[in-house]
Amino acid sequence: MFLSAFACMNADPASRTYYDRHRARGKTHTQALLRLARQRISVLFAMLRDGTFYEPRIPQATAA
Repeated sequence: MFLSAFACMNADPASRTYYDRHRARGKTHTQALLRLARQRISVLFAMLRDGTFYEPRIPQATAA
């Protein structure tokens, strides 16, 4: 899952936004990637639980 998280950062804008948000909060590269991997596991579990397909969400800009 770590490698999956690393690979998806350039392919999925929502994943990149999630990673960047955690980097901005002071997490190291590895910590942010592990959080992204865990988030992707949660999404996969929810898909299996609900019997749905992946529907990417458009990341919303946060006011700083």
